[in-house]
Amino acid sequence: MTITAHALLKARHRRHWRLLLALLLGVVSWFAFKPALQVPMMEWPHADKLQHIAAFTTLSVVASFGWAPHARSARHVALGLMAYGLFIEAVQTQLPSRSGSLADWAADAVGIALGLWLSQRIRPPA
Repeated sequence: MTITAHALLKARHRRHWRLLLALLLGVVSWFAFKPALQVPMMEWPHADKLQHIAAFTTLSVVASFGWAPHARSARHVALGLMAYGLFIEAVQTQLPSRSGSLADWAADAVGIALGLWLSQRIRPPA
């Protein structure tokens, strides 16, 4: 990783990561709550699980960079994002063109785990 990338992970930039996280949570929420498209976006029947994994991998990487690199921070990121994913699925059960799914929530968990693993690999050693 370049020196510039390491600089972006310093403590003084955590507020920027948190701001980016807030923005991404808004974008993910918009996609999760807008009416579902009637036209399939991909031929593969489980393509939406890849979207869940990608979204929550991104959220967990950004969230982990917003806080100090401690095991407790990683647990808080994981629990917070799992709660957010459950919230999305619960709300979707109430939307006419959406449906909540435990399989989607499981895909969120995979994305969170992958994101936390990636953030540990990206972050320079202390």
